[in-house]
Parts: sequence; structure tokens; C-alpha cells
Amino acid sequence: DLPGSWPATELVAWYNGHPDFQGLSFDLSCERVVVVGAGNVAVDVARMLALTDEELRGTDTTDEAIAAISAAGIRESVLLARRGPAQAAFTTPELKELGELAGADVVVEPADLELDPVSEAALESDTNARRNLEVLREYGAREPAGKPKTLRLRFCVSPVAILGDGRVEAVEVVRNELVADERGRLRAVPTEERETIPCGLVFRSVGYQGIPLPGVPFDPRSATMPNREGRVLDDRGEPLPRVYCAGWIKRGPSGVIGTNKKDATETVERVLEDAQAGLLARPEDATAARVVELLAERGVEFVSYGGWEAIDAAERSRGAAQGRPRVKLCTWDELLAAARATEDSPFRG
Repeated sequence: DLPGSWPATELVAWYNGHPDFQGLSFDLSCERVVVVGAGNVAVDVARMLALTDEELRGTDTTDEAIAAISAAGIRESVLLARRGPAQAAFTTPELKELGELAGADVVVEPADLELDPVSEAALESDTNARRNLEVLREYGAREPAGKPKTLRLRFCVSPVAILGDGRVEAVEVVRNELVADERGRLRAVPTEERETIPCGLVFRSVGYQGIPLPGVPFDPRSATMPNREGRVLDDRGEPLPRVYCAGWIKRGPSGVIGTNKKDATETVERVLEDAQAGLLARPEDATAARVVELLAERGVEFVSYGGWEAIDAAERSRGAAQGRPRVKLCTWDELLAAARATEDSPFRG
């Protein structure tokens, strides 16, 4: 709860221009930042804070974030992974981007890349982990080039406490060892070895947990909806009529866009099967046009696909003048004004 300890997702939403997060203020004047986690969000946060002004200027990051990151006092970002390099959740393309930073050296201790027999064996069937390890070993063999910033990747360490008097001043970490359970799965077990890392900011990126919806079955142990191929199941294990799930609430918070596309396809196929079997009966007037009429009757403002295209065109036009992919509209008023300009908007004018 100390000032300076943030969910990583709030920083990501801020620099990406989400209207709900533009009022946040991050004190980036400290010299060292600790990022807790070993997924793509953690890597993205560490990478963004290491970018030079020139690198940032060619992106669609918000102008306010570009100015703040460029003026930051940060000289080192330390990423903490609870388990070893073979268990890290980031994907290889994101990991490779770290090695292309113009203003930051990537540092990995070779000793952190020594694998236990279980991890070594797992690499044979895990292409992403194998490629990650190749990249990490290349980083471990690099001599630092003396760039102004350092991005340090550490493995088998967990935060024990965030320390500070009135604000974040350090993180206490414990060294872990990987221990195989009876099924051969590796757990991170803390040792007696501890260390304090001075820092001024902490970004927590340790995953997501699903939450229940009223009246919908939920398994608190896995934080998912019990389901069979996307059909949500009741307490007897039978599919509930017309209730489906997809994504992380279906299988837990794991995987990237490709994983979720495959997952969604499976659920949609079940929906179509049920529709063809006559299990999704609906009133005759339940048409797309009737939905639009109902929303208008209730005064619910929405953005159609045409409205989204108008927003996209407006942002791209703003960016073209600066040689950037886009310059984002960062308030709801700006976004809705752009969407209202389309001919198909029910709220136009």
C-alpha cells in the first residue's frame, strides 16, 4: 500500500492512452525500478521504461507518457521471476525486443540460467521455453556496452516485503530453489537467503484472477467457470442452457492472443452446434436493428463499428502529420465526438 507500489496494468493503461487512467501520476524520478513478474506485461513495462526519447517518439504512446518517461531519472529496471528461465511466461518475440534497446544493456547472470534436470527435460516439449533460453543465454554472454540504462533479469527470487517510510524505498527478496513434486511439477521453495534491493518504484505484474458473476457457477479454487469446451456446467456437471464462456475465465489466466483465438473458436463452435440443434430459441423481433432501437429508447450511448472506424481514422490522421502510427484520443469526450461524426451514429448531431 506504500506510495510508489503500483499494479503494472495501471502504468500500461496510462501510457497507452486509456481515458480512465490519464489522471494518474507516476513519480519516475527514482534511479531503480523493480518489476515483479515474468510475463509479457512485466517485460513490456521494463522495456517501456528503458526506451530513449527517440524510440518513444516513433510510437503511439501518449505525448504525456513520452515526456514523462524521457525525463525520468530511472537508470536500472530489475525484473524478478519467482521460478527459473524455463518457466518464464513471456514469449520469445517480446524477450528479443529487450536486446534491441538503443539506450539500455540487458543483463542476465549466467548462473541464473543453469537448469535443474526437470527443467532441462521439459525444454524438449516446450518450444517457447527453449527459444527463450537461447535468447537469455545470448544475453548472459554479452559484455555490457556501457549504455546509460540497465535492464536486469533475475530468476528464482520472490519479493518478501516492500519497504519504506512513507513511500517505496526498497524490496526485500528471498532466493528460491525449484523442487519437483510427486507429479514432477516444479515449485519455487524459499531458502534462507535474503537480499534487499533499493528502489523507488515497484510494478506488480503477477497475473490475474477471475471473479464470479452473480448467478453463474464459479470454481473458487481455479477462479474459473466450470465448463466443458466452453459450455458452462451446473453443480451436477450438466451444461446450463445458453451460458458459455471463453478466455481466461474458461481456463485460467494463461496464453497469448493465438491461444485465446483457438479457445474462442472452440466455444463459438459449441454455440453454433446448440443453435443448429434449436437450443437457442429467441423471439422473432430479436434482431440487430431491434437492439439498436432498444438502446436508443433507453438513452444508452454506444459506438458502432462505423464509429470505431471513424475513431481509428481520426487517430491515424493525427499521427500521420508527425510520422507516427497514430496519436490517440485520450478522453471519452474526444472518442465519442469522433464516433458521432459517422453517418450511422444514432446520436449524430
